[in-house]
Amino acid sequence: MSIDRRRLLKGSAGAAAGLALPAAASVAQERPAGEHRLWYRQPAREWVEALPVGNGRIGAMVFGGVSQERLQLNEDSLWAGGPYDPVNPEARLALAEVRSLIFADKYKEAEALANAKLMARPLQQMPYQTLGDLWIIMPDAADGDVVEYERALSLDAALATTRFTLSGTRFRREVIACPVHQVIAVRLTADRRGAIDCDLALTSPHKSAATEVEAGELILTGRNGDANGVAGALRFEARMRAVARGGTVTPSGDGLAIRGADEVTLLLAMATSFRRFDDVGGDPAAANRERLTAASRLGFARIAQNAGAEHRRLYRGVDLDLGTTAAAALPTDERVRRGEQQDDPGLATLYFNYGRYLLIASSRLGSQPANLQGIWNDSLNPPWGSKYTVNINTEMNYWPAEITGLAECTAPLIAMIRELAESGARTAKAMYGARGWVVHHNSDLWRATAPIDGAQWGLWPMGGAWLCTHLWARYDYGRDAKWLATVYPLMRGAALFFLDTLQRDPRTDQLVTNPSLSPENRHPFGASICAGPAMDMQILRDLCGQTAAAADILGIDQDLAGELRAMRAALPPDRIGRQGQLQEWQEDWDAAAPERDHRHVSHLYALYPGHQIDPDRTPELAAAARRSLELRGDESTGWATAWRINLWARLRDGEHAHRILRFLLGPGRTYPNLFDAHPPFQIDGNFGGAAAIAEMLMQSREAEILLLPALPRAWPTGSVRGLRARGACTVDLAWRDGALEAVTLVSPIGGERTVRYGSRSRAVTLRRGEPLRLTGADLSR
Repeated sequence: MSIDRRRLLKGSAGAAAGLALPAAASVAQERPAGEHRLWYRQPAREWVEALPVGNGRIGAMVFGGVSQERLQLNEDSLWAGGPYDPVNPEARLALAEVRSLIFADKYKEAEALANAKLMARPLQQMPYQTLGDLWIIMPDAADGDVVEYERALSLDAALATTRFTLSGTRFRREVIACPVHQVIAVRLTADRRGAIDCDLALTSPHKSAATEVEAGELILTGRNGDANGVAGALRFEARMRAVARGGTVTPSGDGLAIRGADEVTLLLAMATSFRRFDDVGGDPAAANRERLTAASRLGFARIAQNAGAEHRRLYRGVDLDLGTTAAAALPTDERVRRGEQQDDPGLATLYFNYGRYLLIASSRLGSQPANLQGIWNDSLNPPWGSKYTVNINTEMNYWPAEITGLAECTAPLIAMIRELAESGARTAKAMYGARGWVVHHNSDLWRATAPIDGAQWGLWPMGGAWLCTHLWARYDYGRDAKWLATVYPLMRGAALFFLDTLQRDPRTDQLVTNPSLSPENRHPFGASICAGPAMDMQILRDLCGQTAAAADILGIDQDLAGELRAMRAALPPDRIGRQGQLQEWQEDWDAAAPERDHRHVSHLYALYPGHQIDPDRTPELAAAARRSLELRGDESTGWATAWRINLWARLRDGEHAHRILRFLLGPGRTYPNLFDAHPPFQIDGNFGGAAAIAEMLMQSREAEILLLPALPRAWPTGSVRGLRARGACTVDLAWRDGALEAVTLVSPIGGERTVRYGSRSRAVTLRRGEPLRLTGADLSR
């Protein structure tokens, strides 16, 4: 069997070209209750309609076609290029002159020199890449009529299903990505014996890819490509085994042909030769053979059972109910199309659940962290390389992790921070002559840390510092000092870099970053490059304070803690400008900036995800942050819209937050499969939106827990179980008619907490492991 990949791709766009697909009324009645399921009445016509499955390391987009089913495949270590060090050897000698030009207000000249001397070589990093596609072709499907079609994704079982009736025979396909056995498993069944006839093929857009049939297995091999002058160094393999009950499985050209089977199970393993960012000596074929051999002993039912149990261990930790309306009975794409024109609180619940599902499916212990597209990408050169953009997007991917009970999913992020500290130490020394480590605004599989893309975007040295706040958050939510000791050296190293590189502003004698910029905005002087933008100072206040606090908790490094507190005190404070806004730069440039409605709201980091600005503790700064949000506008790109929802939630304006959330969940910002539309697809909006819904219901800082701080009128009655507050505390909430009904708190470490609801607060003492229940009336006393 010879496979024409172009023909297959064209066929997949229509999925069931020429087939009538009527509404599946009888199927719709079988839907499980609750907002834990995406479902549709037709196959996916394009990639952003397909349904994602993943186990952290490998994933697939399931199109649900009839005559041609396509599973687009990803393996999280398949990136272009290979190990490389992009630091510009001219950077260190040119740094002093760039700094002088910035302090002399010669911003264009500074940016031009930085572009010539400071930027990485190569100027771009390596892209994340698709592996290829698995095709399941029913050669006779077009000869019959399809009725009762439905495809769905169970968020609770992590299972994608497609079912339809063709010429009187009921067919069903199930797809799951198993984190236990590290395979993607597909089961094909029918309600008539001997009814399954299909051809199987593996294809890939990689030029080096080749497919062969060996001992009954379909094997796709290849090498990753060169990119930006860096030679491809990875070998990859996808290996599939077909197990049929009844009928025959025979080689057919470069594929497999199955005829007359009662049931078929496909087991697919994928791997590359990647071991870590500086080691590509792995054996993907050996890894795949081992996984297939083990999985073949189990069968689909056992694999799906084990995968579902492992998924539910995390997924079922939180249960949200925001109420429901008749819209909940509609297919998911119809609910999105109605968007802001309908009252559908259940869609917000579904979006929240989907965000948690996506994080579990794209970030697990041993995998790479979730990138710009999580794990799902159908291109060799996706938008923005689908990299790790650490001036907001990577951090946003993990905003829901702690508060929604998925702390375990941060393990890949923490592992990446450790690796970035290694490569970033070389960049800090070679580029700045500094101790510690640094990451600029982007990184990739190879943990590149030099500034990329151009000085106007990439010359921002705060990526490592921001990532370290996630280390502190992991401690703050769990309060495990032993764990804190394992990551303290990373925080310490990030802080040392700034002890060595901050500069005295000649106008104020305060310490500022130089060179830097306010991501990814331009100021009125025709450049982005500057000294001491507000976001930098806010992140540094957190880094200094958190690292010093960690040293105190661990009883070490008191001299360094003192230096960090002194450095923090020497940083410029947040300032309020002439428009009443929070200034983005040290000077009051906001009104004259070229893009007043810029997608980034970097200078509001101190409000969210930080806690430096608070409506109660810093009311003037909170009012200035509100004014900045008003000036920027509510509607932006997908991820920027999600950030705005979180910011309005922190300002405790539930109506405003909800208005923007409805915009996020409508067409133009959410694709039919609920992927976030930047556009194009970026997964950070999904994660930011899920975090925002949690922030509207519960917020925490140190030992204080805020209940229903931004509850909108659209959610008058509801409940949530399993949210996590800082201080190792689980929070269950119920409310009715817009008022708190009850809250239950439980903590494995106990201790004192202050519980706030509106203007009322109450100090409570938690005993280890013992639930404490309070009613709304209790908080009014």
